[in-house]
Amino acid sequence: MDISDDRSTPAPPEPKPRREETGQPRSGAQSVRRAIAVLRILAAGREAGLSLSDVVKATGLSRPTAHRIVNVLVEEGIAEQRHKTKRYAIGHQVLELALARPSRSSFAVMADPHLAELARTVGDTAFLTIRTGMDALCVARVIGTYPVQVLSIEVGARRPLGVSSAGVMMLADLPPSEAFEIIKKNANRFDGYRTSPASALEQVAVARRNGYAVHHAGLVPGTKAISATIKAPDGRPCAAITIAAISARLRPQREAEVGETLKSVALTLEALLKEKGKTSLLP
Repeated sequence: MDISDDRSTPAPPEPKPRREETGQPRSGAQSVRRAIAVLRILAAGREAGLSLSDVVKATGLSRPTAHRIVNVLVEEGIAEQRHKTKRYAIGHQVLELALARPSRSSFAVMADPHLAELARTVGDTAFLTIRTGMDALCVARVIGTYPVQVLSIEVGARRPLGVSSAGVMMLADLPPSEAFEIIKKNANRFDGYRTSPASALEQVAVARRNGYAVHHAGLVPGTKAISATIKAPDGRPCAAITIAAISARLRPQREAEVGETLKSVALTLEALLKEKGKTSLLP
């Protein structure tokens, strides 16, 4: 009998490839990533917190999924719900977990004297911001000597890349295709900052030409901000330094002067990063 022609017993089916072989993410990993995305959005909401609708809009998750995730985060103490406003915010458990790490970024400590000198020389508030994922995180702020100071961003404030001058400048020093993808992914979050993906792309293009970014309408009305990128030893943008002032103090000529000053300080900090062999700006 020719067994190759035996149709009485079907051949066993080929085993299905595992999820990791097909490139499809495991459901467990996807759930973790979604929870982390929600946590980052809540961090941007600071003490006031965010409504569930804000979380849905910023993450692109369905309302039931977002509601399920924030409820679990609340149950675990990672998030809290404000009793009066019903808004969600970062929970105390996060602060307790953070105690396992140094209180300040070593990079921020290293940059402190240079940031202080910048604020003293220019006279206006200086900020140090680092890139973390698709966000810009303020890690240091030094007040200048001019009587009117702009304190638009607090240390710990997190904003999507493309919203502030620091975020725009870091995007400008990325390959255009990568910057475009980040802006596309952050698009749902831009409405809350009175900007749009089209505006962010335009600002990135201008910053790429000038070598520094200018936010002509600061996060506080009547203010302006200028930023320069700090690059890691691998040449990729990892941080930015910013000067924020009332608009009257940053007319075109002084705007260019401050931009060049920022670029000079950024180069100094890049050299320090290279000397210290820093690969991470976080503690």
